[in-house]
Amino acid sequence: MSNILSEPLNVINVGLGKFAEPLSDAGFAVSPCAWQPPAGGEAGLAWQLAELTRHPAIEAANETAFARYLEANPVLEGVGTAADVIPGMDGRLILHSGPPIAWENMCGPQQGAVMGAMMFEGWAKSPEEAREMMGRGEAELAPCHHFGAVGPMAGVISPSMPVWIVRDETTGRRAFCNFNEGLGKVLRFGAYGGDVLDRLGWMGRELAP
Repeated sequence: MSNILSEPLNVINVGLGKFAEPLSDAGFAVSPCAWQPPAGGEAGLAWQLAELTRHPAIEAANETAFARYLEANPVLEGVGTAADVIPGMDGRLILHSGPPIAWENMCGPQQGAVMGAMMFEGWAKSPEEAREMMGRGEAELAPCHHFGAVGPMAGVISPSMPVWIVRDETTGRRAFCNFNEGLGKVLRFGAYGGDVLDRLGWMGRELAP
């Protein structure tokens, strides 16, 4: 203990910011830790979550999922346009990463990617128009995994985008993934400028074929 008190301290503050103020005023380095009680502090709900730890049904499901992962034998089958190869990819449908989420609840980069897809498809002429159209529900949103697809980061796939087609030789199932746009300003990070849309167009016209 004497050695600790004789050396510079870096304190981690868990909880209210007020706890850190006296230490900061005394000259100590304080690192805040953003923490909140599980289940928003609701004791009953927190206990229900705790009971899921090592739950037999969940453990069995995890074992099944991991076994299928080990048994899979993915093979690249080819490249195609999303609307042509992804079953159910009809109309003004935009796929996104993550679970189901409403437009208004999306984070900024994900909204930006959707707006970029709207302009890429020609459904909107500007970011402002795309935002207004999405606010009116003029395009449908769905998770990639509901359609056997995956996408990095914002994970946006729209009908005209090229996608990889991968087949699992074990089950015969197919999965789809959009192309990597490279570095810099890209749709997967929410960028939707002219250079981003031009690159997407080039990928569809020149790279994919």
